[in-house]
Amino acid sequence: MQWKRTLTVVGCHAEGEVGNVVTGGVGHIPGDTMFDKKRYLETNLDGLRKLLLFEPRGAAVHCANIVLPSNNPKAAMGYIILEAEECPPMSGSNTMCVATVLLETGMLAMQEPVTRLTLEAPGGLIDVVCQCRDGKVTQVKFTNVPSFVYHIDIPIEVEGVGTISVDVAYGGMTYALADAKGLGFEITPDEARDLCVLGEKIKAAADDQLETVHPENPEIRGITQTEFMGPLHKDGEQLTARNAVVVKPGRLDRSPCGTGTSARLAVMHAKGLISPGQIFDHVSIIGSHFFGEIEDTTTLDDKPAVITSVAGQAWISFISQHGLAPTDPFPQGYTLSDTWLRAI
Repeated sequence: MQWKRTLTVVGCHAEGEVGNVVTGGVGHIPGDTMFDKKRYLETNLDGLRKLLLFEPRGAAVHCANIVLPSNNPKAAMGYIILEAEECPPMSGSNTMCVATVLLETGMLAMQEPVTRLTLEAPGGLIDVVCQCRDGKVTQVKFTNVPSFVYHIDIPIEVEGVGTISVDVAYGGMTYALADAKGLGFEITPDEARDLCVLGEKIKAAADDQLETVHPENPEIRGITQTEFMGPLHKDGEQLTARNAVVVKPGRLDRSPCGTGTSARLAVMHAKGLISPGQIFDHVSIIGSHFFGEIEDTTTLDDKPAVITSVAGQAWISFISQHGLAPTDPFPQGYTLSDTWLRAI
């Protein structure tokens, strides 16, 4: 067997969303921060993302994470998030996968019953609290980067639909949040394709008609996702709601979506629907759960923001080596429009 590249990959998912973790074979990526390293990878090494996520090795529903040493003395490790069409600054489900793999494989020491870590994502430092029992991480709770609202109930024109109102918020990625029930959705598995088709239209319209530039990092701009919000219910002191997040290239997040949960918490706070410390049970289209809450309030360049935490669980499913043969005709993979909505 002759491989020109070998990557060690730990398969993992968080509440159904695949977030595999690359633990070896990448080598040095230049940059002082994880955002710098992300930017270098996008510019110079994007073939690595395609190798891991495009067919025949990956799939439209896969994400991956590259773990790297951090230059920040507060961080135990850093990671770059790889998604189907981009490297986002933050992802909740991927953070859960990274923390679980680091502890369960022994890359970082596990302490039972609680292990506390600080990890560096491209979006900034992420504090993580892991509940651990018998060598298993039973819950990952991360404190996200500050989340905030760009727009509340703002009208946009959507092709083939007309005028709809959306909220636009940042939770580590920027979301156009739409009322699912008002658009005829119950957020059930049989609606998945229709949610994706409309969600891509809403995202394109919102991104075209609304300007969104992060107040502290102007390189974080544009609307990345659409989030369909199910009705909010109250069970005692706990709030709960279903959701469906449309991820590039036009498929649903299988988990309740960590950054989407933070974005929705920011919207709920702005509308007076939730108080700090109140638990929000966010339910995915497949019935899995993330539990979010507002830990504190802050400002970003005078813009009101909230500090959120999101908790869920991840599971390791395999450990493998991915190889690239010198004669492989698809070193950067390929995509077909039957699942990727476009072909390369």
